[in-house]
Amino acid sequence: MADGTVAEVVVERGRSGSHPVMEQLAEAAAAAETKREAAAVLTAVNHTPGLTESGIAADVLAELLPDEGVVELPRLSHISGSLGYRFVKRAFDVCSCGVALVLLAIPMAVIALKIKQESPGPVIYAQRRVGLNGKVFNLYKFRSMYQDAEVAGARWAQDGDPRVTPFGKFLRNKRLDEIPQFWNVVKGDMSLIGPRPERPAFHEVFCERIRGWEQRVVVKPGITGLAQVEGGYDLLPKEKAKIDILYIEHRNAHMDWGIIWRTIRTMISGEGAR
Repeated sequence: MADGTVAEVVVERGRSGSHPVMEQLAEAAAAAETKREAAAVLTAVNHTPGLTESGIAADVLAELLPDEGVVELPRLSHISGSLGYRFVKRAFDVCSCGVALVLLAIPMAVIALKIKQESPGPVIYAQRRVGLNGKVFNLYKFRSMYQDAEVAGARWAQDGDPRVTPFGKFLRNKRLDEIPQFWNVVKGDMSLIGPRPERPAFHEVFCERIRGWEQRVVVKPGITGLAQVEGGYDLLPKEKAKIDILYIEHRNAHMDWGIIWRTIRTMISGEGAR
């Protein structure tokens, strides 16, 4: 068998009877003899209706939500940003990201080739995220993890994450895995600057345990944001949400430019990457 860990996880889920297709996938996993066949099984898992959100590992929840009971966030007093600000912000988003996609076409092709050579699986993958007013959309990223990274459940990024490929570590260090999200910005799903969009599985749990978490989706999510440049990946969800609320209440062109330049500095230094 090409990947015993992958097969064991899929077989275990197949026997649990959680989904009518899982039994067939379990049989296919058990019969996999090459990495390519194992990758095909994982692709089937990821594209089976009802299985794309496989839940959150219990240890992950314990780390992200260490407080007992429900955490109270400050209530959002108002949404800052005049009509002129929002118009200029959207125009800048479309123009800058559209130009970036053209200028980065060749580097993106090189990145895609390297990802394909390193490990089986798609070069760019779509991950469901919660956007403006709770609308779920597909966020695009260069794949930086092995294909079986979350077949056993959704997990939070961590230092020295074993799920990340060697080249994927470089992409994350320089934030290059986020480049395909320029298309999300052009489409209107996201903005360059805003609260980072969360995955539905995490969003639902955080809404239950962190009262006021849903306030983050009153504006478009961003590729980068104040919480990312202030605390990076080390912030707990409740801490990140407080900074996001602060941004929503005080956002302006000067603040956005500051976040952009701090993000560029982080890309160059690699500080805070996982």
